[in-house]
Amino acid sequence: MGCYDCCIRCIGAVPYPSLVATLLCYAGTALFCGCGHEALAQTEVLVETYFARVPQDYEVMAAFIKYFQFVIYGLASFFFLYGLLLLAEGFYTTSAVKQTFGEFRSTQCGRCLSLTIIIVTYILAFIWLAVFAFSIIPVFFLFNMEHTCHNINILAETTPSINQHSWICMDPRQYGLLSWDAVPGKSCGMTLASICKTSEFHTTYDLYIATFAGAGVTLLALFLYLVPSTYNYAVLRFLGRKGIR
Repeated sequence: MGCYDCCIRCIGAVPYPSLVATLLCYAGTALFCGCGHEALAQTEVLVETYFARVPQDYEVMAAFIKYFQFVIYGLASFFFLYGLLLLAEGFYTTSAVKQTFGEFRSTQCGRCLSLTIIIVTYILAFIWLAVFAFSIIPVFFLFNMEHTCHNINILAETTPSINQHSWICMDPRQYGLLSWDAVPGKSCGMTLASICKTSEFHTTYDLYIATFAGAGVTLLALFLYLVPSTYNYAVLRFLGRKGIR
């Protein structure tokens, strides 16, 4: 067998869907973990600068941010190792299905391991679906805040009286971010509009959008992996019953 034939057979053994899914998983996880970590840090700065003057007023939120930042470290490590496992399993099942390496065959233990990885990935995909839904909450909150500031600016341009827009407020206490006795706790009128123009607000908003996008890319990668892996397992199980593999 010549070098060209060997290269063709090796290229044919590459599980391209699993490879793409692994790259997407790494990209999505990096985006989610990196931007999510910085977004949480910026959220604490935004709250302590404009909505709460006493640390005790947001100590629950600060504890949650610190805890979730450690969770992000664990997620980054887990998905790095799990991505390698999925890629290795993709090489195994693809080679077994295509019978790339001559007498290479799947075994009962190998098929059982593949099934276990598929089930774990299904469970992980549904868990990550909840993470994806949860990551839209801060985006929704900041979008409402930006929309409220836009309305305030429109009223400020069309009405000369400050009373027309001073009643428009954003209150983080309603979302459980602060205690109800936090001072000032909420921001109204032109004060709120000025907050929306700060770099802290725009940075935090953009980071949460990137975090949400990263969660979506990771979820897409998990489902993209499940399609070929489930197909390969079904083929191996069918051929195993026929005595071919």
